[in-house]
Amino acid sequence: MAEIKEAVKEKSMVIQKEMLADLFTELSTAKENGKKVVYTFVPGNLTELILAMDMLPVYPEINALQSGMRKKSGSYIKDAEKVGFSEDVCTYVKCDIGMMLNGNIGPTGEKLPPPDMLLLSYTGCFTFMKWFENLERLYPGVEIAMLHTPYQEDGKITDDQVKYMIKQLTDDVIPKMEKVAGKKLDYDRLSKMLENSAKAEDLWVKVLQSAKSTPSPIDAYFAGVYYMGPMNTAFRGTEKAVEYYQELLNEITERQQLGLHPVTPEGEMKEERFRLVVEGPPNWTNFREFWKIFYDMGAVIVASTYTKVGGLYDQGFRHDPDKPLESLAKYCMGCYTNLNLPQRVDLLEYYIKEYKADGFLINSIKSCNSFSAGQLLMMREVEQRCGIPVGFIESDLVDPRYFSYANIKNRLESYFQMLGQRKVIMEQEVNAD
Repeated sequence: MAEIKEAVKEKSMVIQKEMLADLFTELSTAKENGKKVVYTFVPGNLTELILAMDMLPVYPEINALQSGMRKKSGSYIKDAEKVGFSEDVCTYVKCDIGMMLNGNIGPTGEKLPPPDMLLLSYTGCFTFMKWFENLERLYPGVEIAMLHTPYQEDGKITDDQVKYMIKQLTDDVIPKMEKVAGKKLDYDRLSKMLENSAKAEDLWVKVLQSAKSTPSPIDAYFAGVYYMGPMNTAFRGTEKAVEYYQELLNEITERQQLGLHPVTPEGEMKEERFRLVVEGPPNWTNFREFWKIFYDMGAVIVASTYTKVGGLYDQGFRHDPDKPLESLAKYCMGCYTNLNLPQRVDLLEYYIKEYKADGFLINSIKSCNSFSAGQLLMMREVEQRCGIPVGFIESDLVDPRYFSYANIKNRLESYFQMLGQRKVIMEQEVNAD
């Protein structure tokens, strides 16, 4: 395996790193400062509601992926398996449990506080519910609230579903949050936060859509997971998030106007040979090596489903400050993992055509059923509809035992070779005409 150089980082990545560092520092001193802490998840989260109550959110799957990137997840997973967790259990869960068994030291090395509340806004992933059952055992007596989100079985959000969600918020979730916070919800403050969310979402969509340019100034998968961080975690609804996305958009717009390629950990890409759409999460334990295989071959991901795990803003959704609870309800129901398979295929077809992709690739995650279920069917349907080469690789989220660099590299090189041959044939046909 090639030696990995020190990562080159864009200005926006540095800003985001500082934002996250400040958050973990605030979490490490939460108890001393009288701050209440809410453990919750990324898809369909109620971040604005948590922040409006002056509480701090913790996202267990973010801790897990950060542990994976810092090469700590392998030992955490083994510790969770020693106490009875099966090899087939989601590795985010096992990494999180293992981290807690080892003192709950967060990704930055600072101890994370125990939760004052477990808030589950279920969005298409059954594992989240089982995860929370285990967290309840680790933290007995903690307040628990669940917002049950109806699955989009028929491919649409109905008025009855919205009413069902709002009733849960008003009758159960918000009263429990008020009890933990020791204060009533300020609806004006919540509306202001949703206004900030909508501003940041507008900017985020412009960032994503910059990939329609040729060449694309961004990689919407590998770099996209950095870009989406503030939107999906503790900053949506804040002025900091708006400032971050404005800075990011300025940076990318300049690159777009200059016709520059995406920035990788080893510097700017030199050419764009292939434009891809990718389905599925990335591997975190070998993230740099994984990304390098792509940029070494001139492959740019112009759209991905994973960057929509926290919301499909590019399909038109915006948080609405004038309808706060209805807005939160629709947001939860509109996340990618809450879409049915036909909706996912339609979305992939849209991305492939709208972003002029040369190929479609699936990274199937061994322990993530929310993404992986139905992917082979999706791949065949996309191939039939779009007539482009499709590829399939397998890895895992944060378990290093399931990332085979040589196997994935060989598969991808064969796939890129096929894409290259197809481009040559297509160019010959155009020239012949």
